[in-house]
Amino acid sequence: MHPLAESVQAKFPQAVVSVYEWRGDVALTIARAQVHEVCRYLRDDSKMDFDYMVHVSSVDWPDDEERFEVVWEVYSIRHRHRIRIKTRVPEQDCYVDSMVDIWRGAEFMEREVFDMMGIRFKNHPDLRRILMPDEYDEGWPLRKDFPLQGKGWRDTFDFLKEGTS
Repeated sequence: MHPLAESVQAKFPQAVVSVYEWRGDVALTIARAQVHEVCRYLRDDSKMDFDYMVHVSSVDWPDDEERFEVVWEVYSIRHRHRIRIKTRVPEQDCYVDSMVDIWRGAEFMEREVFDMMGIRFKNHPDLRRILMPDEYDEGWPLRKDFPLQGKGWRDTFDFLKEGTS
């Protein structure tokens, strides 16, 4: 097992759901209830020192009980190592703790995940739409069950009509 994963596993044995390593990249799936605590440890522990938020994203697994996966990728500039933290979120209880209080750089990226997938970030300082119009209320565009043809209003654009130049 990768030394980073071993350290997290030793500190939080009940929180680590799974560890995946491939070509030196490490991904830990953490129980949703402990993900904030684990992330704080990753930033604050001097051997970890993950001081840079690289990316926040999400994955939609529509056939799974815990439909969504939220992914934070962080990097340590001093130690030159990275880790990917994942947690699963059920559709009917679609929230996870925000990491903005740990990594300020997560703010806009968490807003994008909210805007596109509908996953709410608890304690986020400004959770509102960032890509879609404020009044948009027709679903979550990156969910796999979002209709490809739209919900009607997009079909009325002139450039979509046959023979329009």
